[in-house]
Amino acid sequence: MTQSRIDSRFASLRAQNRPAFVTFVMAGDPDEATADAILAGLPAAGADVIELGMPFSDPMADGVAIQQAGRRALAAGMTLEKTLAMVERFRRTDTETPMILMGYYNPIYIYGVDRFVADARSAGVDGMIVVDLPAEEDDELCLPAIAAGLSFIRLTTPTTDAARLARVLENTSGFVYYVSMTGITGAEIKNRDAVGDAVRAIKAHTDLPVAVGFGIKTPEDAALIGRDADGVVVGSALVAAVEASLSDGKATDATPGAVHSLAAKLSQGAKSARS
Repeated sequence: MTQSRIDSRFASLRAQNRPAFVTFVMAGDPDEATADAILAGLPAAGADVIELGMPFSDPMADGVAIQQAGRRALAAGMTLEKTLAMVERFRRTDTETPMILMGYYNPIYIYGVDRFVADARSAGVDGMIVVDLPAEEDDELCLPAIAAGLSFIRLTTPTTDAARLARVLENTSGFVYYVSMTGITGAEIKNRDAVGDAVRAIKAHTDLPVAVGFGIKTPEDAALIGRDADGVVVGSALVAAVEASLSDGKATDATPGAVHSLAAKLSQGAKSARS
């Protein structure tokens, strides 16, 4: 089987002894053209892997920043079809950076699973994270995605016990996403040492990379988490930078640069984790 972009990127970074810097941004936030500019500039700002949010009206795992980003995108007319078109445009100039779609199952179900998997693969998507599909529903989307050559990335949490972890890992590919806390995106990490312990515990059961997300907001956070994790995921801080750059709810000339500037600082934090 041909090595995926996700596999290749993590292998390359492992050889460099540094964690991946994984960015999350919302497709279509605050509008399609600005979102395109944000997306296009992320690799140069240091993003090793990109998670692109699929806007949804009821994002139950997300805090205020990402909820508001989804609402702005939906209000601007973003759809799942347009999200895939964003990936296709990104691939015209970047064929190396892994691209992962992240969101909820409802829009995919409405779009049609077979159509979605085929269109995602054609657009240049490498994998997906669907936060509300448990392992018991693998036949629904996970297995069709894997059959099409897409990675299906699972979430684990501080409440995932050993028995549950084995089930979660069964069809996981690409990497394992460890949620650093119980709660929603954007909250504070209370115990960073516990995160490192959890990463080591997961890695005892799998050869897949383990990336940590939720609560990483500063370069210092990225450096601390990156000591143990194979990837450092930042989302809420980046979408908050979008919101802070807006004027009367609309994009300004400064919007893409605000995101890229913060991403560059966070990337440097991640890169310094093991130096």
